[in-house]
Amino acid sequence: MTTPWPDDTPGLLCLPSGRRLRGRGLRRPVPEGAAPTYGVYLLGKRPMETAWEARWVRWPDFRLPSDRADAAAALGDAWERAATERVEIACGGGQGRTGTALACIAVLDGVPRSEAVAYVRAHYAPRAVETFWQRRYVSHFGADATHIG
Repeated sequence: MTTPWPDDTPGLLCLPSGRRLRGRGLRRPVPEGAAPTYGVYLLGKRPMETAWEARWVRWPDFRLPSDRADAAAALGDAWERAATERVEIACGGGQGRTGTALACIAVLDGVPRSEAVAYVRAHYAPRAVETFWQRRYVSHFGADATHIG
């Protein structure tokens, strides 16, 4: 088992289950301190290589994932791994796509879909989940087979 993210980790989201994930924007420098053991990168093009295991989800800026089943699988994997690993979720700015993904992971953790965006805004970033379509995606996450992870 990996040491969990410390309490002072920038971008830390603590879920009701106790799982911890770090959200961040890739246009900013990597924060000092512990490195992730696993990252999910939500970008329109393939991210740079990392020193840790990573998964790319094709997700253009201000949009939704290109392959929703792949995104659901990646977010489910991130939630599972966050129980024992330091998981990072990141996009370019760390707000829209990252916030949307974190809200979906919160749904997997038991937060009601109708409350997940507010949960992430209160516990991660006040401006997380930027667009109507991203909020709608969270409100339907897990409700049908296209979102099962």
